[in-house]
Amino acid sequence: MTFLNLHELESLAQKRLETGAFGYIRSGAEDEIALHENRAAFERIKLMPRMLVDVSEVDTSTQVLGHELSMPVMLAPVAFQTLAHPDGELASARAAAQADTLFAASTLSSHPLEAIAGASDGSKWFQLYCSRDKVLTHELIARAEAAGFEAICVTADIPVAARRETDERNRFSLPPACLPGNLKRHRALDDLTTSDQGSALVRLIGDMFDPSLSWRDVEALRARTKLPFLVKGILAPEDATRAIDHGIDGVVVSNHGGRQLDCAPATIDALPAIAEAVDGRIAVLLDSGIRRGSDVVKAVALGAQAVLIGRPMMWGLAIDGQQGVSRVLEMLREEIARTLGLIGCPSLRDLDPSHVLPSPPR
Repeated sequence: MTFLNLHELESLAQKRLETGAFGYIRSGAEDEIALHENRAAFERIKLMPRMLVDVSEVDTSTQVLGHELSMPVMLAPVAFQTLAHPDGELASARAAAQADTLFAASTLSSHPLEAIAGASDGSKWFQLYCSRDKVLTHELIARAEAAGFEAICVTADIPVAARRETDERNRFSLPPACLPGNLKRHRALDDLTTSDQGSALVRLIGDMFDPSLSWRDVEALRARTKLPFLVKGILAPEDATRAIDHGIDGVVVSNHGGRQLDCAPATIDALPAIAEAVDGRIAVLLDSGIRRGSDVVKAVALGAQAVLIGRPMMWGLAIDGQQGVSRVLEMLREEIARTLGLIGCPSLRDLDPSHVLPSPPR
């Protein structure tokens, strides 16, 4: 099945996926203001081209925390990927390795992290949701280290579950094959397969996630591992500098794809102040709203070392498993190279904020 861009891919994936699964992947919180603003903010930003620059060769490669990547696009930690394809995270990890980029596995992955680690020899990070059960949290870090994951990324923006009305309307539940593989030895999961209590995900978050998580806790978790340690969900420059103070190696500028605080700023709007506050001392990544290679170029010009994509990965999985995800990554790399050529930048290293025009007033 052919598609010319990632917007078309989403429409094709909708035809393949069950209503509840598509709704869970596509939707945001409440009125979906943040979800739509993530895209609108990218669309408001314009690129300023420079003429008569030799772009006969364009280099899209970059480096993030010691990882050599073929492009500044990584695969985000998305839960329950077998909703889109039986191979789920295994296929995504293989596609990332094939593209010489990095895959991040979710705590709520359908396949256990050991299976994901064994799926390919590519670089992988482990995204950690902190449980009320601290023993479980510590065990997940240890398992990730033992399996060969190369960084830990704590998600900080779910102190409580947002209201995702699409999931409630669809009474979203998980097919047995999609249950979180990392939790099966720790928690009975049968209640997540029932559709008579609203959203199964909200039930899981309320039961498992730790609403008391603080910077002190994050610092203690950071001390438990020698792996690079990131915090995902940062939107305020003050929190980015606090991350540095607490020994964190990188932050992900994220509003959870518009799935948590519905009044949160678009991530690309929050990025410049965070990049300025960090001033190169730690890695700065960004997710939410990426649909074009030009979006990636804008993010790098404004201070991100790389971006992470979530929904496009899931649409690719739904269409053609590993090959679908590979096509998504290939398409983005082609668009990044084309955009760099059109604005007169032979490489990502030549990008800076002067290539971006400020967003016009709304």
